[in-house]
Order: sequence, then C-alpha cells, then structure tokens
Amino acid sequence: MNDFVGLSALVTGGASGIGRATADLLAARGAEVVVLDLDPSGIAAPLLGRKADVTDDASVRAAVADAAAELGGLDVLINNAGIGAQGTVEDNDDAEWHHVYDVNVLGMVRTTRAALPHLRRSRHAAIVNTCSVAATAGLPQRALYSATKGAVLSLTLAMAADHIREGIRVNCVNPGTADTPWIGRLLDKAPDPDAERAALEARQPMGRLVSAEEVAAAAAYLASPLSGATTGTALAVDGGMQGLRLRPAGR
Repeated sequence: MNDFVGLSALVTGGASGIGRATADLLAARGAEVVVLDLDPSGIAAPLLGRKADVTDDASVRAAVADAAAELGGLDVLINNAGIGAQGTVEDNDDAEWHHVYDVNVLGMVRTTRAALPHLRRSRHAAIVNTCSVAATAGLPQRALYSATKGAVLSLTLAMAADHIREGIRVNCVNPGTADTPWIGRLLDKAPDPDAERAALEARQPMGRLVSAEEVAAAAAYLASPLSGATTGTALAVDGGMQGLRLRPAGR
C-alpha cells in the first residue's frame, strides 16, 4: 500500500517495540517519518531520529518544531511513548504515581499541544494514541498503569470532540499484552519466566501475545487517509481479551 505517500508522521517512543514497528510500517507505506525518543541512536534511514523527553515541555516543543521543519509540515502524530507500572493501588508511592502519569498522560498532552499548529495545516491530519486493554478490563497488579490508560482513553475521546471541526481525527489503539521489550524485561524478572509467559498467553483468548506489528497495523489503519470517517474510536488489538468470554477448552 502507498496510502501515506506525500504525508509526514511523528512517532513518539519510536525507537523500539510498538513505536518502532509503527514507524517502520508508515515509512514502508510512503510516509516521511521522524521518531522522537529518549535514545534515538538506533534509528536509521529511511526514518529520522530526534531526541526528546516527553516529560519536558521545552524538549518536546523543540523536537516537534525541528521535525515539522525537517518534514515540511506534519500530518500524522502517533502518541506512543509510555512506561509500565506494576502493583496494586497501595504498592506505589506518590512520586511513582506522578511519574507514570507524567509520561503516559501528560507526555501525550505535551506532544499534541506542540503538534496541533502543524496538524491544523494538514489536509489529512490524524492523531493515534497508544492506549491499552487495561483501560477497559480490570487486570491484577496494574492499578497505576490502568489508571493512566483509562485517562488516555478519555483524553482521546475529548480530543476527538475538540478537534473534529478543525479536520483532525483522533483515535486510540488498545493492545492486549504485547510481545515488546517491556514485557520481556518483566518476564526476565519473574521467578519462572516460562510459566509467567504461559500465564500471560493463557489470559488472551487467542492463546498468544499480541505482536508489535499487529498493533502497528491497527495504528496505521486509524492514521490512514483511507479511514477519513473514523474518529473518537478505540480499536482493540487484544486477541479477544476484552470482548470474548470463552468456555474452558473441551467444554
């Protein structure tokens, strides 16, 4: 497909995992892509890499302005930068709650705020936020992370309403447990990584983790001009985790 030819895209947290898969896919489908990341050293052509910290407004504004100048404008924003958190509501102190919200929610606010003047000049403006099934399903040991992703879901809907008359579509993609470097690090810390992976796979009706490429395909669908009538939507890519209730196998 070449539906992104002539369009420019900015992907935050795009050096690895879902962000990198999305950046690669957009470029393969014709977009010019700048990746913003704390460490963009591994980014190579055709992608362009820029260092940015989404918790620092000045850093974000400078990186977005530089990317827009480099690309000659901005049509697509993929708000993907985020971090995880484990534990119940009592397991993280105030500082950790503030930090995870600062990255996962305010990071999207800062990047979007900096990008909006450029997106308003586009004929095919789209924003896609990386949310999570944690926003819509109660997951154990994910209180803080789930709270931030619930905020992302609500923020997506509010942004879609605010900017629809400016021609800017806003949607989010809700992955299930994805096979990303963050999940890999969690598994490495587990007492029995193989058993922990099996448990994560078993809670998804498809019986496996979601791939970064599958989430990227959903993000590209939402960002594409071919989806021009789609806004205010949360697209689940979770192996049926949110919507399906299966009987035990063999019953």
